[in-house]
Amino acid sequence: MDTVAVVLEQPGKLALRTVTLQDPGADDIVVDAAWTGISSGTERLLWAGRMPNFPGMGYPLVPGYETIGRVSRGGNGFSEGDLVFVPGANCYQSVRGLFGGAASRLVVQAQRAVRLDAVAGETGILIALAATAHHAIADSGARLPQLIIGHGILGRLIARLTLALGGDAPVIWETQVARRDGGEGYVVIDPQDDQRRDYQTICDASGAANLLDTLMPRLAKRGEITLAGFYEDPLSFAFPPAFMREARIRISAEFARTDIDAVQDLLTRNKLSLTGLITHRSAAQNAEAAYAQAFTDPSCIKMALDWRQLS
Repeated sequence: MDTVAVVLEQPGKLALRTVTLQDPGADDIVVDAAWTGISSGTERLLWAGRMPNFPGMGYPLVPGYETIGRVSRGGNGFSEGDLVFVPGANCYQSVRGLFGGAASRLVVQAQRAVRLDAVAGETGILIALAATAHHAIADSGARLPQLIIGHGILGRLIARLTLALGGDAPVIWETQVARRDGGEGYVVIDPQDDQRRDYQTICDASGAANLLDTLMPRLAKRGEITLAGFYEDPLSFAFPPAFMREARIRISAEFARTDIDAVQDLLTRNKLSLTGLITHRSAAQNAEAAYAQAFTDPSCIKMALDWRQLS
């Protein structure tokens, strides 16, 4: 089988290409994509050539880890026509799959697919980011944030989940004026307008490596900073302010299946909404322009690619 895929040929060079899929195995299903999301974090690093050398890294590659589509070959608990979410795939013969989800058709291990019960349309692509946000603030030992750094897609999901899980309305810092709108039940402000210095919990969703010296003085005694972004540069901080506060730093990595299940449960019970978070949409045929806009336009909170004419 062939598929049409977004292929990063090399840093800065992206094309839509037809590539050959690996043959499905006994444990696989085949999914025809409807929508995929563009990550302005990890995919921007891949596009810019700044992604650290993870296993499987190398060009040419198919990016993407936010795909929803219909099962076209079932089995292993899935039926033809099921709507599923796929967090990426590594199913190509001639290109790398990192993370491999931006394609019109995917061969996927059935255990990696998630049947969608509580979302409709393109909002399903947000399941991975919602699960990432849940992992950051609701994993074992985590505490709900009082302050969130960044009002991009991840920061917005962390704020919505904080409210959905019964927390008080958090404050969000956002330096870009174009991103201060859209708060639902919480306030978004310029960091310079916040004088508070007793936050018990701060969650950084910006990925800015130089923020720790700004955040440490804002902590209460034994306060905690959760690093929920992805940081391409080394992190450092002055020790005395952290020492005086006995500050704690917690790193949140990728989501687990339990986070996806928890998000679906919140959606089913109408505790959480994913509406209004996808700000831009594009036909997959215009992928090159869509990726450029997703990486450069501050008003683009989330870009969704429509594959339905190619699947």
